[in-house]
Amino acid sequence: MRLGFLVLMLLVSPLIHATVYKWVDQDGKIHFSDQPVKNAEVVEFNKNTENQIKLPPPPSPSNGHLSPTGDKINYRMRIASPNEEETVRSNEGNISIALQIEPELAPSHLLVLFMDGKQQSDAQQSGLFQVNNVDRGEHTFIIKALTQDGKLLASTLPRKIFLHRTIQNRAR
Repeated sequence: MRLGFLVLMLLVSPLIHATVYKWVDQDGKIHFSDQPVKNAEVVEFNKNTENQIKLPPPPSPSNGHLSPTGDKINYRMRIASPNEEETVRSNEGNISIALQIEPELAPSHLLVLFMDGKQQSDAQQSGLFQVNNVDRGEHTFIIKALTQDGKLLASTLPRKIFLHRTIQNRAR
């Protein structure tokens, strides 16, 4: 069955490729046809005569520019310091967190620091955060970029940090 179909297609394919003829009538009008006419010449089609439609590339929303709403920017954020699972030694319980963000934060956007799932700072423009009097032990930090109305634009991956804080024993 398949072999018969293949043979049929090979026999019919030359017939499908029709020849186009061009001729000019007594009034000077140019005509085209698939049937030969007296004084008609065969038209040869070049590769450049084929119709080709090129569509413009679709707009990319992830190119870091403003979206149609003007709020959405594709921020790439990461906590630059301290490093993952770094031990911070501070008897006062102070931890400094530095953010690396690209592109630069828009004036209408804000940054908020979260420690162990709880907000630790007021919204701010600076990527430097200071948390004081933190209990010793393991803590997870995340920084979020937000719009003025609180919509999330971007977030860092969680960063686990250990705080080593000496406790002084007091004699009674």
